[in-house]
Amino acid sequence: MTGHRFRSDEIDTSKPHSARMYDYFLGGKTHYEVDTEAARQVEAVWPDVKPWTRANRSFMHRATHWLATEAGIRQFLDIGTGIPTEPNLHQIAQKAAPDARVLYADNDPIVLAYAQALLFSSAEGRTAYMHADITDPRAILAADELHATLDLSKPVALSLNAVLHFISNEQKPHDIVRQLIEPLAPGSYLVLSHGALDPRNEVSDAVTRLYRASGIHVQGRTHEEILSFFDGLELIEPGVVMPHRWRPGSEEARTSAEALDLWIFAGVARKP
Repeated sequence: MTGHRFRSDEIDTSKPHSARMYDYFLGGKTHYEVDTEAARQVEAVWPDVKPWTRANRSFMHRATHWLATEAGIRQFLDIGTGIPTEPNLHQIAQKAAPDARVLYADNDPIVLAYAQALLFSSAEGRTAYMHADITDPRAILAADELHATLDLSKPVALSLNAVLHFISNEQKPHDIVRQLIEPLAPGSYLVLSHGALDPRNEVSDAVTRLYRASGIHVQGRTHEEILSFFDGLELIEPGVVMPHRWRPGSEEARTSAEALDLWIFAGVARKP
């Protein structure tokens, strides 16, 4: 799975972690009291956070299924995986295409611990996990785990779900995305979701303060800033929209999506 050997003392339970807070918002059980307290503070000022999180997760499911069934993608690179929450990306992909190959990457030791236990592959495909940091794309692209799992001469779906809003402008997130896409074969795809600036400034400001006070940098961006991550790529309809409005699965889901504003944007685009 990975050359990084997990140690329990690598998990810092003295302060909240974004992946464990996300797990709390999804109704999972892989978090600590410090994460619960921080998450409840966020929810107190931003009641939409749980629907926001569920909408983002559902987008990942629909986009992965579309890529496997409609676009014919058989390779997936998911960076910023987060704590496994079933169904995971590989389960969606391999249900549609049993021979799909999936590589997960994250830099949180608790994600590594649970990935070792939960990320099992179909017999026909392959699922692997690597301990890696999105802010070092060159290391990801050079990693033995990547080249043992994926063939970059063939199309790959690069999945960056709800991760880039934890990257500061100083860390040049747009450059990171370009570096990750550059070596991928034509016909590859970028799947991306990103927290947006809520037009209620007091909500955005309060959420930002709470995360940063916990030692977690978070940075919402405008629709235009998020759209620019897809520069040079061919956007798939309906473009970069709120995730619950990206190809909802039913007319009922479409109607309810139109009635709800959740300030996160998502899209899928093809590398020409």
